[in-house]
Amino acid sequence: MSVYTRSSRVLRGSGSSSSAGSTPRSGIRRRPAPSTRGEPDVPEPALPPIRLAVVDDHRMLLGALTEWLRGATDDVDLVAAVPSWSELLANPEFPVDVVLLDLDLRDNIPISIKLSTLKSAGVRTMLMSTYSEPAVVREALGAGALGYLVKSEPVETIVEAIRAARNGEQYLSQELEDALQTDGAAPRLSAQERRVMALYGAGQPVKAVAFQLGISEETAKSYLKRIREKYRLAGYDVGTKVALRKRAIADGILLQSE
Repeated sequence: MSVYTRSSRVLRGSGSSSSAGSTPRSGIRRRPAPSTRGEPDVPEPALPPIRLAVVDDHRMLLGALTEWLRGATDDVDLVAAVPSWSELLANPEFPVDVVLLDLDLRDNIPISIKLSTLKSAGVRTMLMSTYSEPAVVREALGAGALGYLVKSEPVETIVEAIRAARNGEQYLSQELEDALQTDGAAPRLSAQERRVMALYGAGQPVKAVAFQLGISEETAKSYLKRIREKYRLAGYDVGTKVALRKRAIADGILLQSE
């Protein structure tokens, strides 16, 4: 496995995501020892440049990132820079090798659907966001991203992450990995409990939550009761709707913009 170790760490992986709440251990791919039989060394063929697409709805950031990446290295070929998910899929260069994808494009398409679509097309995905909370990072890795970048990362770190993604290696900056290792674990919620918490935390009344999920109002209330009890046992007070919303954001169940 390639190693990028200045300020960041490549995590062992083969394209599969790490489970939420855990951090993969780093690993090193060692070069084979030189031949001792007298045969001439045969140089490895050079890999073609990585065909990269960037998707970000903040046009100023998209433009700046485009300029940085085009002058940063010869082994990354930026072939598409678009502000929306639909424009990525419609771009004639798609599918590419690697996509740098903004976590929150505000298009109401779940990130898990986007990651699944890209994986089916043979594209490897590195998510980027302004969010650096450990729970949000865990959620992204759990959904199938090969790595996660905070948008304030230097361009050298972004290039390292792109190279790691092309090789099917998971990637986190050293700072994010340290944060994941020291952050307290959130309680384990079922998929339906997470849906209830997300909708309720986004401001929906219980009746609307029940309607959207196709369950009774009493069932929705029982889910909320179980959610609050699980958080209480984990040491978190989410007795009020405001507290539950804050916890949902902190644990990556709800984006702050929702």
